[in-house]
Amino acid sequence: MNKRPTLKLKTKPAPGQAHAPAAAKLRPSYHPDLKPVLQPGFQPDLRADSLAFCLLGAANAVAQVRTGTALPQALAKVFTQSNASPQARGAIQDISYRTMRQLGRSETLVGLMTSKAPEPPMLAALLCCALSLMSAEPGEQPYEEFTVVDQAVTVATSHPDLAHAKGMVNAVLRRFLRERTSLLAAALQQPLAQWNYPQWWIDSLRLAYPRDWQAILTAGNAVPPLTLRVNRRKSTVEAYLAVLAEAGIAAGQVGPFAVRLDKPIGVALIPGFEQGVVSVQDAGAQLAAPLLDLQDGMRVLDACAAPGGKTCHILELADVQVTAIDADAKRLPRIAENLERLGLEATLKAQDAQSSAWWDGQQYDRILADVPCTASGIVRRHPDIRWLRRKGDAFQLATLSSKILDNLWQMLRPDGKLLFVTCSLWPQESEAQAAAFAVRNNATRLTAPGQLLPTGSAEQDHDGLFYALFQKNAA
Repeated sequence: MNKRPTLKLKTKPAPGQAHAPAAAKLRPSYHPDLKPVLQPGFQPDLRADSLAFCLLGAANAVAQVRTGTALPQALAKVFTQSNASPQARGAIQDISYRTMRQLGRSETLVGLMTSKAPEPPMLAALLCCALSLMSAEPGEQPYEEFTVVDQAVTVATSHPDLAHAKGMVNAVLRRFLRERTSLLAAALQQPLAQWNYPQWWIDSLRLAYPRDWQAILTAGNAVPPLTLRVNRRKSTVEAYLAVLAEAGIAAGQVGPFAVRLDKPIGVALIPGFEQGVVSVQDAGAQLAAPLLDLQDGMRVLDACAAPGGKTCHILELADVQVTAIDADAKRLPRIAENLERLGLEATLKAQDAQSSAWWDGQQYDRILADVPCTASGIVRRHPDIRWLRRKGDAFQLATLSSKILDNLWQMLRPDGKLLFVTCSLWPQESEAQAAAFAVRNNATRLTAPGQLLPTGSAEQDHDGLFYALFQKNAA
């Protein structure tokens, strides 16, 4: 445990010690010059199976997101620090993701009930986590309201960074219970609370999609489904649906290879997963490999490949030679694990798609360019993205992506095809990027879906992605 700094006091000189230093005055702990060292890694003595333990973990993760850390990384750190059990990890993750989807509303409610922003950040995060649990629709609340209040106060009481505010935590949450209707009505007058997105995000969507912006925001707030990709080398959608039905798992088809489960279940419980019969992949992302028009024997490059879902789908559809690159070497093992589970092989390289230093000079028949972007189309799966991004990020990432696309184009053989993919909703990263690329490189644009908006209907259920397919003219 990290200890707070100890004040060393100078003693008053004894008689006859004229040259001894003068005594220093003891500064009270609330003195503005005394800034205590925060201890986010401190582990209070809380039962590992208690809601308080899970609220503390979730608050820690949410506070990290608000200071710039992606939620998956924040949760991984929390799990390591707390040594949480699998059951507790599931609860911490659920509370964290729930809070991310309702953060705008919860922060607005906190602002209505407090005179100034709660400090430190983990205090504000604890209040938001508790409010996200308490403000759920009647019948959908995962915990009794008074239990949430009690356990949130327990967290504050037990943690050195929060103990000073245990009274405030109790007062704020109990006030919400008393004045729920009026507080929610007041909060929902503000777009931040109504939509749970930053104002710049809302404004940008209204400008880009004047008819669809509300549906897009609503879809992004939904809990994503568990969608599987059936490995055509080992089964068919029809046969796999029969396997699921026999196992008592309700599901339906939402794409050529896509099966959506009515209720998500743990990966270990998915029939055939360990045997490589199916993989987890969004139905929209499953469109990439078929669009490449693969033929046996082709050389294929999958750029920016991690975590490898599209790499594996390519190899499921044809006997091709795949080179998969990713700039982050730490992400390559995830691709290797997926390939091994499916019984597939590819050449994996930790390389930057902006560079050609690694390229052997042999041109590829097909290139999949799933370029870096703001990921604004997958916020239902990653609700922290909306709070981490800034308005200027789309321009910066579009500039990077244009360099990657131009670099990859030289690696494509004449008459070869390059598929440009992005999981963004912002036109500067999608359609504007595709149009500019075609002009710069004299590329022939072929038929492709273009911009897919996120949707969750009975017939279609996919994230927001963009597809543009180009053919290189023969010399």
